[in-house]
Amino acid sequence: MVTPLAPLDPSCRLLLFDLDGCLVDSTPAITTSLSVALADAGVADIPAAELHWVVGPPLRHSIERVLTEADRDRGLAPALMDAYRAVYATESRRTTTIIDGMEALLDAAGADPTRTSAVVTSKPGAQARPLLDHVGLAPRFVAVHAPVADHGAEPKTQTLGRALEDLADGLHADEVVMIGDRHHDIEAGRAHGVRTVGVTWGAGDRAELEGAGADRVVTTAAALAGMLGLTLT
Repeated sequence: MVTPLAPLDPSCRLLLFDLDGCLVDSTPAITTSLSVALADAGVADIPAAELHWVVGPPLRHSIERVLTEADRDRGLAPALMDAYRAVYATESRRTTTIIDGMEALLDAAGADPTRTSAVVTSKPGAQARPLLDHVGLAPRFVAVHAPVADHGAEPKTQTLGRALEDLADGLHADEVVMIGDRHHDIEAGRAHGVRTVGVTWGAGDRAELEGAGADRVVTTAAALAGMLGLTLT
């Protein structure tokens, strides 16, 4: 029998969640959209199954990795970003699903008047907010902090910094937790001195999350709830 990890102490009051791979399974939408955009632009023929690594980081970073130097010199990145967004607008609504157990976890957090939940994502706000509305999670958050749509590639550390300025006034760093599935989430949290929890159901694995310095790593939403001192009904 596996002994559950102890809850974070003191109990965290501000819960900050990454979106893709943490709250929702958006891998099919993201990888399919980029695969189609690359093919339509004549840049590369990469199957969606080989693009899982793009989930998590700012899309501009992922596109720069796919493009050749000649492609970048031709200025293809902005056009490819636009092509991706056009496909994603439809694909995200068709295939994105909520991670099993996260609705119950967010409801438990919302039932505690001392807790506040917000989203901190690398996805542009023009995509993140409609997606949260579409899957029905938007009412559970007081704010969604995201880069602006035309930003080149805002580091997660910068996005998290704005969220903390907005929401963490009066809180000790130990009362804030950043929760995500990639090393970017953990590194951002550590950079700001807040607690961090890595989840393994997204694009990152335990080795990546522990290597980034996560305070805890969990494998299920139920384990995450226990880590946060929440009781699921």
